[in-house]
Amino acid sequence: QVQLVESGGGLVQAGGSLRLSCAASGRTFSSCAMGWFRQAPGKDREFVAAISWSGDRRSYADSVKGRFTISRDNAKNAVYLQMDSLKSEDTAVYYCAAGLTFLSGAVWTENYKYHYWGQGTQVTVSS
Repeated sequence: QVQLVESGGGLVQAGGSLRLSCAASGRTFSSCAMGWFRQAPGKDREFVAAISWSGDRRSYADSVKGRFTISRDNAKNAVYLQMDSLKSEDTAVYYCAAGLTFLSGAVWTENYKYHYWGQGTQVTVSS
């Protein structure tokens, strides 16, 4: 069992930066592929970024590539999303997700592959 708690959301002006954190409980965190997803009002939840449990493979949505960076610290049971050059279209609730896997290099963009989800943190970018 893995429990996830996101933090770091808030209100920021366009062009600014935020760093989201996701704290995980449970001894299996280091065997989890991790992902960030987001959901804007009236839209489906969409993939943002993912990282393998080994930390050496990453994937990003085209809309955030070059602006967002995902990282993790297995010793701290945490995953992060550094968001730079924020745009109004980045406004959404951001969710952290974890998926147990034996594959150290697994990086998933599909939300159905993740077993555990956090409650989300609101990010609002004003233009």
